[in-house]
Amino acid sequence: MAKASNKVNTTSLEQIMNRQVANLNVLYVKIHNFHWYVKGEQFFSLHVKFEDLYNEVTLQMDEVAERLLSIKGSPAATMKEYLELATIQEATGKEDTRGMVQSLIEDFATISEELTEGIELAEEIKDQPTSDMFIKIRGDLEKHQWMLRSYVS
Repeated sequence: MAKASNKVNTTSLEQIMNRQVANLNVLYVKIHNFHWYVKGEQFFSLHVKFEDLYNEVTLQMDEVAERLLSIKGSPAATMKEYLELATIQEATGKEDTRGMVQSLIEDFATISEELTEGIELAEEIKDQPTSDMFIKIRGDLEKHQWMLRSYVS
């Protein structure tokens, strides 16, 4: 019976990982949108910050997808799949500067919560590399949330 339970948990972990591949891809496009369309007094600081963020998200997305492949999973790899699996929303294109930053704070919080679920499940099935990867990403996102919250305060 433990074997069947472990297989179910492995499948669940793969689903969580795929959701994050999707979220990180949607987030990449969203942050790129913000990078291109930010305006106003904060342009110079946010333009650079958004570029830093989308570059970091690209690396995280690739790391999750490659980890999924290494455990014999199949990462989502199309925009259609990303939009179906993601729990965060695309940019509307109508966000003002404050709305851009607030949207990222919320997205980072959503992903962080979901990563916690993945951490717990990975630890349950003794998949330390996946757990460690999720812990690192969550820590990075939580730091960015703090900085962005401070920025809009």
